[in-house]
Amino acid sequence: MQIQLLAVGTKMPTWVTEGFSEYKKRFPADCKLVLHEIAAQKRTRKADLNRVMQQEGKSLLQAIPKGNRIVTLEVTGQAWDTPKLAQQLEKWQMDGRDVTLLIGGPEGLSDECLAAAEQRWSLSKLTLPHPVVRLIVAESLYRAWSLNNNHPYHRE
Repeated sequence: MQIQLLAVGTKMPTWVTEGFSEYKKRFPADCKLVLHEIAAQKRTRKADLNRVMQQEGKSLLQAIPKGNRIVTLEVTGQAWDTPKLAQQLEKWQMDGRDVTLLIGGPEGLSDECLAAAEQRWSLSKLTLPHPVVRLIVAESLYRAWSLNNNHPYHRE
């Protein structure tokens, strides 16, 4: 199975890129984590932010491989603790499809992205900076994988 993290934004700080790469390389070949970045639309003072969000949403949806399970990361989604995320990861693996996780831009995800989602996942009720979300997702998924595979990384 491949988990594709599809995110708006391409210019991340070095610590984000290095942190994500560290978790990415820990995954085994049968549960691969990949990052695909979509360029953020230009934001000016007079920009129509709804239109910007729609354009970014269109780009996100076009980048999703056909047949993938779509999961949006969004504050109104379901909050999963580590054991629950491990169960979700196991279900995704049993489903036989690759998974695409969508992270929107500063304004969030378009209505079209939300409508396309089979699941919505909330990391927190807090508003989190988008670069940090990438790291939290990568670490959380690795922790869930380690729990499912009796790897010593996760400790109760």
